[in-house]
Amino acid sequence: MTNFTLSLLAAIGISLLSITGVIVLALKEKVINKIIMLFVGFSAGALLGGAFFHLLPEAIEEFGQPVRIFEYTLLGICFFFIIERVLRWHHCHEVGCETHKHLGHLNLIGDGVHNLIDGIIIASSFAVSPALGIPVVLSIALHEIPQEIGDFGVLLYSGFKKGKALLYNFISASTVIIGVIIGHFLVNRIEGVNMFLLPFAAGGFIYIAASDLIPELHKEKNLKKSLLSFLVFILALLFMLIIRHET
Repeated sequence: MTNFTLSLLAAIGISLLSITGVIVLALKEKVINKIIMLFVGFSAGALLGGAFFHLLPEAIEEFGQPVRIFEYTLLGICFFFIIERVLRWHHCHEVGCETHKHLGHLNLIGDGVHNLIDGIIIASSFAVSPALGIPVVLSIALHEIPQEIGDFGVLLYSGFKKGKALLYNFISASTVIIGVIIGHFLVNRIEGVNMFLLPFAAGGFIYIAASDLIPELHKEKNLKKSLLSFLVFILALLFMLIIRHET
């Protein structure tokens, strides 16, 4: 099985995570609230572990030039900041706002772009080796679970019917497959593109974990739940470190 085939299968699996909205419908709100923070904690740890234990070391080992690698990492952080600022922060805050439909559409666009980038990252990581591709896919997949649950909620809040919300969420998630195809083309046609893509992806992972996920963990006021979320966060870091040594 080729690395491209592996990356395509991984992308299909990640796109199917969009149906986690179905699971949400089957769970009571109290159960969701208990589970979601554990997912967020593990996701944050997995993203940071993927960046610092896999993507950045691989880029430095493969290409050297650490200063250039860190420049691309910062560029990734800045890019994801812009994506979030432009596509995901347009909420209707006015009292008595009649519709939130625009929020759902913007959320779908933002997710589509995000998933497209994820696909490029998956293709570029598998192009280096499956040993790098597997932890990268795990990092993305673990992040997708709480994100897809949240996205589904945003679509319902925006006025989408449950069936349409699931369909549009799946279509948005499926752009990860297009990203894999684009990434495969870039890696095979542009020499040295992974020197940019790997640290750029690491920057995205760091931004998402530090800017979106960790602040969510800080919102937990219950000390026991907060400590549990932090423990799960540490376990995710250790998990990614173990994968690094095993591969």
